[in-house]
Amino acid sequence: MRFVWAIIAFVLATVMIGAGIAQRTILEAPSTITSEVDVPGSAPYVLVDGAVFGSNPGAQTLRVEGDGAVFAAYARTNDLTQWLAATDHVQVTLDGGGMPRSETVPASVVPEGIDEPTANPVGSDLWLDEFRQDGRLTTTLQLPAEMSVLIAADGTAPAPSTISLSWPTGASTPWAAPLIIAGGVMLLVGIVLYILALRHVRRSRGPRRKGLPFPVTEPIDLALEPGNSGVIASQPRRRSLLPGKRALLAAPALTISAALLAGCTAEGWPAGEPTPTPTPTETVIVPEGQGAPALTQTQAERVLARIAEQVAAADEKADYEAAAKRLDGPALNERRTNYRLQKKIDDQEALAPIPSSPVTAFLPQAQDGWPRMFLAVVEETDGAATVMTVRQENPWTDYRLTYLSSLRADASMNLAAAYVGAVAVEPNSPFLLMPPEQVAAAYADVLNKGDKSDFADSFDEESDTFRVQVAENRAELLKNFNKTGEETGKVSFRASAGKTEPLSLVTLDSGAIVAVTVVENETVVPTDDDAVIKLGKNVVARALSGVTQSKTGFTTRYADQLYFFVPAQGSNEKIQLIASRSNILDTKVVEE
Repeated sequence: MRFVWAIIAFVLATVMIGAGIAQRTILEAPSTITSEVDVPGSAPYVLVDGAVFGSNPGAQTLRVEGDGAVFAAYARTNDLTQWLAATDHVQVTLDGGGMPRSETVPASVVPEGIDEPTANPVGSDLWLDEFRQDGRLTTTLQLPAEMSVLIAADGTAPAPSTISLSWPTGASTPWAAPLIIAGGVMLLVGIVLYILALRHVRRSRGPRRKGLPFPVTEPIDLALEPGNSGVIASQPRRRSLLPGKRALLAAPALTISAALLAGCTAEGWPAGEPTPTPTPTETVIVPEGQGAPALTQTQAERVLARIAEQVAAADEKADYEAAAKRLDGPALNERRTNYRLQKKIDDQEALAPIPSSPVTAFLPQAQDGWPRMFLAVVEETDGAATVMTVRQENPWTDYRLTYLSSLRADASMNLAAAYVGAVAVEPNSPFLLMPPEQVAAAYADVLNKGDKSDFADSFDEESDTFRVQVAENRAELLKNFNKTGEETGKVSFRASAGKTEPLSLVTLDSGAIVAVTVVENETVVPTDDDAVIKLGKNVVARALSGVTQSKTGFTTRYADQLYFFVPAQGSNEKIQLIASRSNILDTKVVEE
């Protein structure tokens, strides 16, 4: 009977191990679903809609093959559609049956003043990420529905035509490993039963021949003769070979089980209860109809890094044209002046590099169209912080830094979450204590008239250190001039609003952060017809004006880049200056 049980155990072990191996081989279902994308024609771009990537659950694996360079990037579908509006392209969407469908879309927009706007897709600020390979590109993505993928060769050659998408099926073999393990255990049981059966058979056999008759037992003489050792020797017992046979038979079973389990992965085990994924609690409600944030913080950090890198390269060569690719407005004007000075003054220092990291505060505009902007605060190595406003005019141009200023140490900005963004405030908005288009002129009037200004009560004087610095600088200049030229000339000061458009973003308390430019003019003119104004050792004014003296005098202009917090209409708060920066613009001879 023991042999029967052993045979049954061997049969069960064979069935279990075979079933486990079959689940991982001939019975295993396909691990992925693959869908081929048809690319008709020779358009330079292919846009694969996010709905195609989301047509099956799980991570999406994109494979693209081409004859040369292969490029892919993903971004918001709206951004990609707007960018591709300037060129013919193939758009891949889903048909009624949920299968990819391709159609050629002709160009619908001709951008003004931009030659070949889509000639090179590499490095666009719109992309969330991009990939480049030669011949073949494979990448795994997990795109939400609002994201799509752009595929191209180099932007001018036909796009690669071999494109496929694959998704995991989720097929698993949860009982493969347990069956193999159980089969291995059953194999060991069968071996043990077989050994016990052999042992039982051996013990149950009778002697094969009769034993010889024993001699009659006689008394043992305990008196030992001299020379005997006194030790009674006994014959050692013979050891059984069965334990050794057990070890030799069990070893192959263990080896077989280990070899079979070596090919089992986590997919070969039953899945436990899924761990619930925590979801964040919404703390900010997005207003209905508000656009999506213009970009993510990762994008903004990459944009700032590119700006800093390109401006640094322009600074080395004092190249205005190169700087203009990444700067605009007052940020560009101050560097243009500095480049002029570097070329005329040997020891003229360059402006400080544009800081790019770490970004400690970030607020994108909630805008689906263009122009669009974002505000960022970057902490510098010395602990100071710089606030910047960066703007993009259209889908085909890069973001350009327009305003940057030193943030006041105790300044606070009540900004919305980056994933929500903030709407831009119209220059003539009546919902603020003062429309953004009037802030620069009103503050300039305060600089000119002080407490006598009609707008003095609108601005918080206690936190405004910039106004104090301006007053001190004017008093010092007037004092130095009067030492030698009081009887033959005079100095006057006048501030006015700059020409750059104010840029504003709403805060959580319905106020706004408003960036403006104020231009300060310092004018020195003679009061005597025979007198002339000499620049003396003022090498900066001499370099900018191109002369050393003038009978009509000189006007030197400074550009002030200022950030204000403007409260909502009806608030008891005052307008606060939170950041400032001032640099010379030019020096000109006063016209007669």
